[in-house]
Amino acid sequence: MLIEQILKTKGGEVTTIDATKTLAEAARLLDEAKIGAVVAVNGDGLAGVLSERDILRQVARHGADALQMTVENSMTRGVITANPQETIDQCLGRMTDRRVRHLPVIRDGSLAGIISIGDLVKWKIEEHKAEADAMAEYIKGG
Repeated sequence: MLIEQILKTKGGEVTTIDATKTLAEAARLLDEAKIGAVVAVNGDGLAGVLSERDILRQVARHGADALQMTVENSMTRGVITANPQETIDQCLGRMTDRRVRHLPVIRDGSLAGIISIGDLVKWKIEEHKAEADAMAEYIKGG
């Protein structure tokens, strides 16, 4: 199964935030959108990824004052990305190795979507279920 197939079902909508916004603004956006991470952008395009964990770490280190820090100072830089022609297994391996939970998907240099580890696990479970159902049908029929 390719990432492209997941995006066709999930959609390519990506919630973004300007990297100059505060962590308080980012937290509100994450809450309103009911998501765990947001893609940070600047004038050059993709700047980083900010997750709930990034915000929590800053609050643990700096207290409530952390909420006035900028996304830019708290986000993960050097973002690991995926392309639509990669497989679920390739992306799961990269996410596990690099200990990330979200991968922006880049197509022809532009942001085409975002996938989470939860998205990939869901698709893997569906894939295994379909294989088990097909095997059960084969055994019944045979």
